[in-house]
Amino acid sequence: MGEEAIVRVVLFVTVVGSGILMLWMAQAAASGRLGRNRLAGIRLPVTMASDSAWLAAHVAAKRPTQWAGFCSIASAVPSVLPVPMPIVLTSILIGAAGMLTFALYGASVGSRAARALADGD
Repeated sequence: MGEEAIVRVVLFVTVVGSGILMLWMAQAAASGRLGRNRLAGIRLPVTMASDSAWLAAHVAAKRPTQWAGFCSIASAVPSVLPVPMPIVLTSILIGAAGMLTFALYGASVGSRAARALADGD
């Protein structure tokens, strides 16, 4: 296996893996299976204040977080296609930007939901 092929496989596995992880976290946090923790999820003071704030934030952020995962997975597709390496890298960079944008949007939506819950108490 050539050096470029190895790079393509590593990129594909890494980027698809991060997308799958993002999809899993969106589902697990929104369903309550991923409770408050210091490692994964929307870890802001307002979301860490209570279990109900954590859950409200992740339910609200589920869709944008899923889109972040889909961006990551979709951006990896060119790495297994017979296209030049600059196209592969451009796709992955665009996908990473999309993933970051959706993840930050999800965090914003989630923090607003947690704040609204706190204000309603």
